[in-house]
Amino acid sequence: MLNTAIVGAGPYGLSVAAHLRRSGIPFRIFGRPMDSWLAHMPKGMMLKSDGFASDIYDPESAFTLGRFCAEQGIEYADSGIPVRLETFSAYGLAFRDRMVPELEDKLVGSVDRLPNGFMLRLEDGETVEARTVVVAVGITHFAYVPENLGHLPPGFLSHSARHHEVEPFRGRDVVVIGGGSSAIDLTGLLHEAGANVQLVSRRSELRFHSQPTGKPRTRWQKIRHPGSGLGPGLRSRFFANAPMAFYYLPERLRVEAVRRSLGPSGGWFSRDKVIGKVPLVMGCTPQGAEVRNGRAELRVRATDGREQKIVTDHIIAATGYKVNLERLKFLDSEIRSRLKAVEGSPILSSNFESSVPGLYFVGVAAANSFGPVMRFAFGAGFAARTLTRTLTKSLSREPAAVPVRSVATSAK
Repeated sequence: MLNTAIVGAGPYGLSVAAHLRRSGIPFRIFGRPMDSWLAHMPKGMMLKSDGFASDIYDPESAFTLGRFCAEQGIEYADSGIPVRLETFSAYGLAFRDRMVPELEDKLVGSVDRLPNGFMLRLEDGETVEARTVVVAVGITHFAYVPENLGHLPPGFLSHSARHHEVEPFRGRDVVVIGGGSSAIDLTGLLHEAGANVQLVSRRSELRFHSQPTGKPRTRWQKIRHPGSGLGPGLRSRFFANAPMAFYYLPERLRVEAVRRSLGPSGGWFSRDKVIGKVPLVMGCTPQGAEVRNGRAELRVRATDGREQKIVTDHIIAATGYKVNLERLKFLDSEIRSRLKAVEGSPILSSNFESSVPGLYFVGVAAANSFGPVMRFAFGAGFAARTLTRTLTKSLSREPAAVPVRSVATSAK
């Protein structure tokens, strides 16, 4: 039986695999490499995370994003130069080639419980038995669309995760709903592609990260707003650098912190692509929508109670992601029923293990346990190190196999 199976091949799955490989722990990893980035984010977007916070993690930190950019002649800085989606995606594939050549580009169709482990059935029909399973799936499993819009046909409504290409919307009327980086980036890219786009947000104004000045920060600024992999500020520094301390906070505080911290905002570089370029319908919440005469009619309500209709060809819900274990249909229903959860997220031990022994979750599904850092690539290093230590100890406790000698007998 295989020791460990990793389901998912984004920054978290690749980081875990690179660490297990270095530690000599037998594993197999399945998934489409960097799928969320290559297929579910719009071409031309840029990451909010600084360059130094956008690494995928090997044990020696030998293949960082900075090193990849240097090898490829791509402009890079630890901060101040936005990381392009295409650069990060190419880096992920190069990391796969160099650090995780074992990756199998195939999907896991189902995971079932066995008395001493799990049975995975792959899309090609192969079955794999493993003692432990690490679920490292990306955010696209948890795309969230408001219930009052979900009834619209796909031709009139989609989630932002469906749009890697924006060119098909050229010349069409499009409404983007949301106020975070996905909504802002997509709106700007749609405008550049020639779509007649407008942005609807319940926020009174859009928020953007502060643009780096390039000037050295004073000692007081560093003390008051220390830098971190999640941006400046004491809270961000705590979330980025102390996920284990976060774990030991009361559950109520953890869940509330994940809900409220590092909320919707755009990168500083996206401001000029939207402000003054596209119509903004601010302070308005969608109330519902219907299809009439071949067009979508979106009803929104302002904070003062006034309602208005917006008629468009297509509505894109850039409304983020909400973890919901029921969306992970590849996990057997019996496994899902045994998973203890809070607000749709699995309750995890301090080593990322769920209430189903041997089943681990890393990435966004672990945010309620270890903090907002699990929503970003920056958290992959902590997850990979913690999980590798756990699996190494588990492997050392297994009884050694007793060799079986073949005894030859002869007739007398």
